Amino acid sequence: MTTSDRTYGGEPRDGAAAVAESAEPRETGANRAQPWVRGNDYSVLEPPVLGGWTPVLSVSVVIPAHGHQEKLDLVLAALAGQSYPGHLMEVVVVDDGSPEPLVLPQVRPENTRLISSGPGGWGSAHAVNCGVAASSGQVVLRLDADMVVYREHVESQMRWHHLVDYGVVLGHKLFVDFVPGAMTPDHVRTEVAEGRADTLFDRESANPHWVEKTIDRQDKLRTAASQAYKVFVGATGSLHRGLFEAAGRMDPGMVLGGDTEFGYRLSQQGAVFVPDLDTSSWHLGSSQMQSRREEGKRYRLPYVANRVPDYGPRRELPGRAWEVPLVDAVLDVEGRTLEEVEATASALLGGTTPDLRLWLVGPWENLDGGRRSPLDEEWLDLRLVGETFRGDARVHLVEEVPEEDPRVPFRLHLPVGARPSRSCLRRLITAADTDGVGLLRTPLPGVTAAAQGELRLERRCAFARARHLAPGAQGTDLDGVVARVYGSRWAALPEDGSTEPEDGLGGRELRRRLDRARAETERMRARAKRAERRLRWFTPGLARRILRRIVR
Repeated sequence: MTTSDRTYGGEPRDGAAAVAESAEPRETGANRAQPWVRGNDYSVLEPPVLGGWTPVLSVSVVIPAHGHQEKLDLVLAALAGQSYPGHLMEVVVVDDGSPEPLVLPQVRPENTRLISSGPGGWGSAHAVNCGVAASSGQVVLRLDADMVVYREHVESQMRWHHLVDYGVVLGHKLFVDFVPGAMTPDHVRTEVAEGRADTLFDRESANPHWVEKTIDRQDKLRTAASQAYKVFVGATGSLHRGLFEAAGRMDPGMVLGGDTEFGYRLSQQGAVFVPDLDTSSWHLGSSQMQSRREEGKRYRLPYVANRVPDYGPRRELPGRAWEVPLVDAVLDVEGRTLEEVEATASALLGGTTPDLRLWLVGPWENLDGGRRSPLDEEWLDLRLVGETFRGDARVHLVEEVPEEDPRVPFRLHLPVGARPSRSCLRRLITAADTDGVGLLRTPLPGVTAAAQGELRLERRCAFARARHLAPGAQGTDLDGVVARVYGSRWAALPEDGSTEPEDGLGGRELRRRLDRARAETERMRARAKRAERRLRWFTPGLARRILRRIVR
């Protein structure tokens, strides 16, 4: 029986009905009646058992390739033995300027095409974009040209995409040594199709990917919240085409590090990241980051840091202005005095978190260069505000509140007249990250008469998911959706009245500390065992008995 003829266990059922049964509970009135995932805790999603369901979504497997014809032959052979129905799967191989043009081997999936990478770029990201543009599947599965996947690899990832359209699924892999000519494509297809892909290489001698430790430490990413995207660095992953397009596709300028940057933008769209561990794949040979780690990190740092605000190494380079800021702060300056605006704006710009962009919203079009009474004109304070801040590249004078920049993780709203302390913004972000909340609110009573109201720190990815799941929600209704899908928190001010949220340890931070403590305990226990073994080796016979008596 061919892959395209294969049926899944039991009587054929309507695919949508099968998904509906496994995806309960659902939110009434939500976008496409999808389950609402809170943070990255995808426990609400219940994928069907492999082989026991009927898929309906089509998938395009996009393979960017540059040379290494023999590896590509084995990759396509493994895809020819997949359990996912052949009529729902297409494979697009993108030849990214190989020295010797690639060709399609005889052993390959039924619906396989080979195209050349289009003009205007080069590299893996550019090739992926070209492949996606040439494909038609509802779901895009990116696969590197050196990955031999298990029989259920495509099926296993596709289960999740039948449940939600905002999921990003990560495939599992192991690194193995590649010996040219050691196996044929026919052999690989047979072993994969018969469910014996795990025997193609020695699992005990294979090297796991570094992300496995992170995935395990964060309860299979369920406790990772908005940081889950950081493990989206593998060579196999899938997502709905609409999400791929909404995130802006991959950045062709990212020759290296593109997975991290694209994963960040997917997270900013409200994506949930799911590690699929029910199947695996073999990575033929080591990765560049394994063989040339330090050189790879050195190259990636400026490219990723400029585009990903919470990229770790970026924090070690304070005081810089980056392409994508950490925070967009919005002040409504209409009708406010220069002194009020300056007190609030200068406090933000001069704080310990200078990585921000400040939007001053006001009727700037009313300012002209005509004759006026300099000290008595109607728009005097507005003119002085503009002149005061026009030299700071971080400040932008706009007529209306700007649309959200999908790349910026936080947006801060606060009333003119509030006087935030130098560390206020840093502590606000820390407070929001403690429990991974999507909205942090701080009441501002009694600071000044002009500052009555509240301070709001909004997490972009939380609001993006809320709008996707409840597209009609606005105002307080939208805040309510954010509270359900990411959490919302009020941060109290200290008794001295400064705009400074009080720190508190939420459940997530306590779990992180507990995990770290347990890991340290295990490390010390292992160290003690090693020391005991050395002691036994170097103190045989009488000396050992003497030591035991001393210990007693």
